[in-house]
This record gives sequence, C-alpha cells and structure tokens, in this order.
Amino acid sequence: MDKNSHTVSWFEIPATDIGRAREFYEAIFDIEMQEMPMPELKMVTFPMEMGSGHVHGALCQHEMYEPSANGVTVYLNANPDIQAVLDRIEPAGGKIVLPRTQISEEIGYMALFMDSEGNRVALHAAN
Repeated sequence: MDKNSHTVSWFEIPATDIGRAREFYEAIFDIEMQEMPMPELKMVTFPMEMGSGHVHGALCQHEMYEPSANGVTVYLNANPDIQAVLDRIEPAGGKIVLPRTQISEEIGYMALFMDSEGNRVALHAAN
C-alpha cells in the first residue's frame, strides 16, 4: 500500500427507509445527497469529489443491510463546528448519545448519536 494512501476508502450506513435516512443526514449536515442507481440496492451518496483521494460513503437500503447500535462506528466530519451539527440531530429525528466531548487539544472533539434508522454514528471536529 502506498504510504500516502488512506486505509479507509468507502463506508456504507444501513437504512431501512432510505428516504427518511437521506432527509436526516441532509438536515444535520446541511448538504444535498445524490441517488446512485444500483441494481437491487437503494443507495444515496454523501457529496463526493471524484479523484480527490478523500473518503466517500453512502446510505444503503437492501435486505443485507441492518441498522445497528452495536457495530462498527463511523466518524463523520463535523468541521468546522461539531455543536452546529449536534444542534440539528434531534430536530431531524435522531438522538444524541454522547454530547460534544474533547478528545485532546491536538485531536479535537467527538460526539455520538443515533440516526433516524437506529445506527450509532460518531462525529469528529477540531472545534
């Protein structure tokens, strides 16, 4: 593996109602997500810059995807202000599990929330 490459390249967050999940994530991040046509799978992607080398991901609805509060934790970028994202979670239908918490001065802050589908997801930001 190239020393400059990232270990993580793609993530998928399970959804039982892709429309509801899309509305939730668009509301908390103030973004517009895009449908990605896939055979036998409903997928909506977070904003992407193809060829940028950044990590990208999507919401996915299919029988093999099951939302969970007990699986892998994905940390989503909440820069520049984690609290601004946290303030939109409950009005959008989620629940804050761990409020803004400092990891360290060098690393910044994190928080945990339950999304509209029942997934435990984390946030990270410098502030």
